[in-house]
Amino acid sequence: MSASKVPEILIKKHPQQRLSSPSRETSAIIHLIGLASFSSSFKFLLDNPNYASEGYGWHFVFLTILGLALSTLTFTIAFLADITLARRLFLLKNVLSVCSAPLEVLITVLYWGIKSIDPKLVMPEEDVIPLYADLGFHLLPTLFMLFDLLYLSPPWTVTAFPAMGISSCIAFGYWFWLEQCYSINGWYPYPLLELLDTKGRIALFTVSALLMAVNTVTLKWLYGRVNDLGRVEQPKARPGDLKKPDYHE
Repeated sequence: MSASKVPEILIKKHPQQRLSSPSRETSAIIHLIGLASFSSSFKFLLDNPNYASEGYGWHFVFLTILGLALSTLTFTIAFLADITLARRLFLLKNVLSVCSAPLEVLITVLYWGIKSIDPKLVMPEEDVIPLYADLGFHLLPTLFMLFDLLYLSPPWTVTAFPAMGISSCIAFGYWFWLEQCYSINGWYPYPLLELLDTKGRIALFTVSALLMAVNTVTLKWLYGRVNDLGRVEQPKARPGDLKKPDYHE
């Protein structure tokens, strides 16, 4: 097989995938559409300033916006990998995905779950946003990250214990960031946090860390179901491995 044909083959299918991934061009288009969606959400923040716009930390006091920023970074690296076929960019994108995909799922589950109980717990009444913007912040990033995971990425090899470590670092790192912002701004970004004392916030972030770890393990299982990994011998692969089939000269 000529060296010129290898790059085209490398991106089609990972040895642990049953389903062939979309073409390089399709992958780039999907990532570009995702970036357009994420950018429109950031534009909404700029066009519709609120109390967080002038506060310390800007809108990055919200877990939603931190997740959106991480998803934007993940898709930016993914798009660059699509157009350059740089192996290190694929590696970096897949490492970022292990954090960004479970985090977006966590944000979606927490936001819509709490909002179904009482919308005023996640957003003050005076800051209600249009449905299209709400979906752009709290649903579309999850859908884009799930599609990228299931059809454009190699399988994760992260296990439950490392998943718990990653999620704990993110959850409690965000809590410390919140407290730093609160010490300067004098308010928490989510009304629910205003109602909780310190023990309550610790419990909330502990549960969030557990949920994110469960998300990671569940997404890994879902990947296996979609790609039917149980039916074939599973070759060893690292999370950052470029999708490549077994091929012969």
